[in-house]
Amino acid sequence: MGAMNAPVLTAGKLSDGLIEAAREAVRLPAGARIVAAMSGGVDSTVTAALLARAGYDVVGVTLQLYDHGAAIQKKGACCAGQDIHDARTAAESLGVPHYVLDYESRFRDQVMEDFADAYLRGETPIPCVRCNQTVKFRDLLDVARDLGAEAMATGHYVRREVGASGPELHRAADANRDQSYFLFATTAEQLAYLRFPLGSLPKPAVRAAAAELGLAVADKPDSQDICFVPEGRYTTVIDRLRPQGALPGDIVHLDGRVLGRHEGVTRYTIGQRRGLNVAVGDPLFVVRIDADSRQVVVGPREALLTHSLTLKETNWVGDGEAFAPGRPVLARVRSTREPAPGRLALIDGQPAVVFDAPEEGVAPGQACALYAPEAESRVLGGGFIAGTVRANL
Repeated sequence: MGAMNAPVLTAGKLSDGLIEAAREAVRLPAGARIVAAMSGGVDSTVTAALLARAGYDVVGVTLQLYDHGAAIQKKGACCAGQDIHDARTAAESLGVPHYVLDYESRFRDQVMEDFADAYLRGETPIPCVRCNQTVKFRDLLDVARDLGAEAMATGHYVRREVGASGPELHRAADANRDQSYFLFATTAEQLAYLRFPLGSLPKPAVRAAAAELGLAVADKPDSQDICFVPEGRYTTVIDRLRPQGALPGDIVHLDGRVLGRHEGVTRYTIGQRRGLNVAVGDPLFVVRIDADSRQVVVGPREALLTHSLTLKETNWVGDGEAFAPGRPVLARVRSTREPAPGRLALIDGQPAVVFDAPEEGVAPGQACALYAPEAESRVLGGGFIAGTVRANL
């Protein structure tokens, strides 16, 4: 399956520089086969275009992840019907082979069902991590190898650098676009095979290069929502998959007072303030969700402060012993928050992070990505937050 005869893409000064950056990120000889994961958005399309322009044998692959017919009506989400069409059109314009893989059942089993179950347990899940961890960086990598590719490239904004001990995962050069938090579960074996050509580039340059290269998606808006959640209303999905999550229960203050009723624990997340419909004079926040008793526990803002957290499903891509107690780390508990200093520990035999200063709003189910204090851009790994220990103020 050789590359088709690609049309000559007109490249100017900007895109020529990005092509060289892509070669530096890939570090494979010209002509090497690379599978490009193409979602139909500007980032993955530019990735495929730069690799094709750089002389690689590019094969585009797009995943159909959920109901194709319904997805066509949903704008601003990846992997929808329009996005599959855009990916196919882009591949045709680049002159590269393109395949659409029906991963709908896998995506439902590994991502959507897990998403609903997590909310039912009172957690706040992060399905983009689960999707990268399973469907994209496990199943799709197997396909890329079957196609004889020497690497798989994605449009993620992270950097892969080769250090003394092998490939390392680093934060993107553009801090506003960095996606390293969502890729903490990338294994060392996967990292050896993956390439991220956009990791050293600012997003405005990528979009400008798309226009310069004449790509139809140059002005396409970025995806904002979780791809399978219509218009951001995640409860619609949960109610369909796990209707028992809508069973009512009590809203309880930390001091034991019952303040009101709720319409299901799946409607709430840690740190939530709006929509509680209870009042005691001072602002209240969701500080704990007890799914077994169907209680939503609320309290003052200071009750959100966390001393430490435990981790499950941990992954380590740093050097040395994984999760060595006492090792200093920078821990990032939300994608929108900067990493906070702390140290690794064991709590009741579980890997844990103890913060140097209390961290606010740490929610079970979310990811905790770990970075190296001595090289703050480097990802050491992380895990899903299993539990928290409140700060004693």
